[in-house]
Amino acid sequence: MATINRALVIAPNWIGDALMAQPLFKLLKALYPRLIIDAVAARWVAPVLERMPEIEEVYTTDFIRQKLQLWRRWQTAQTLREMKYDAAYILPNSAKSALIPWFAGIGLRIGYHGEYRYGLLNVRHINPHKKERPPMVRHYAALAYAPGAPMPDRLPKPYLQIASSEQARILTRFSLETQAPLIVFCPGAEYGPAKRWPAEHFATLAQFIAQAFPYTYIVALGASKDAPLAQAIADRAPHVRNLCGHTTLDEACALIASASAVISNDSGLMHIAAATRRPLLALYGSSDPRHTPPLSKTARVQWLQLECSPCFARECPLGHLKCLRELKPEQVFESLRDMLRAVSSDHLLRERSEALHC
Repeated sequence: MATINRALVIAPNWIGDALMAQPLFKLLKALYPRLIIDAVAARWVAPVLERMPEIEEVYTTDFIRQKLQLWRRWQTAQTLREMKYDAAYILPNSAKSALIPWFAGIGLRIGYHGEYRYGLLNVRHINPHKKERPPMVRHYAALAYAPGAPMPDRLPKPYLQIASSEQARILTRFSLETQAPLIVFCPGAEYGPAKRWPAEHFATLAQFIAQAFPYTYIVALGASKDAPLAQAIADRAPHVRNLCGHTTLDEACALIASASAVISNDSGLMHIAAATRRPLLALYGSSDPRHTPPLSKTARVQWLQLECSPCFARECPLGHLKCLRELKPEQVFESLRDMLRAVSSDHLLRERSEALHC
């Protein structure tokens, strides 16, 4: 493949997928050391791309989902045409996602076989069925190489670095003690209810935490649409603070990076917790941790792996949601206990040190 000096990425439309694409960007920078990578991203994904050192500039879009908006895409492409990109990497599978690089006259347009994209892409990789697809990190990373070419056995992991000064500022903004352990609940999942651990289970877990580790703060993070779910948790466990819809994504990233532990469904915030290397319990139901795992040594997966799971459905097709309902709070707390005991030891040591210096 010819040398590439400037590349445009059409980013995925999901936060988790955007993070799982970061190893692709790292590989491209290793293959082409002088490469400048820019990205086109939806506004709800852009803050994650902006925190990746591999990305130079992010062009934020407000396209409406499931709408073609041909004229607006053409206008965006005309702005990008001036940048004279050598290549474009189109990560979503839709035809409309490949229109901007085509309109912008980018000569090399790379992606997977997707929705009627034969004329829009000129380097096409075979797109296996979802159940046969490798982990998403490898799926995206393969685009750094020619179709069918061998790949490294080990790939770089996603990583977001958030300054401690930013963490302290956001903790202060939300009146959270900077020295007290913070537990973050992420009860939402954009894809659908089949990925959401029941609110009553989160509430019971919160009660276990309060009894065993009473000095911790617990906050629930998510989008505005997750607020009723978080409120159902807070109604049963009033010490849980519902911040769903009250933070920007940047602020949520800083709070997650400040957490002593994160308990999350398979969601974008779960992948942020993994990318910030926080102790993480990832709860899986209808999805598959072999396909979209949290890529961090500090993460533990809770998955019952029932006969009916993974089904990849938005709602339980059998109507019982056993894959998550039978994942009991006691079981999750047992896994969480070791993480929090480590936090507890650090907290006591800090208290003793402060007492000695008083």
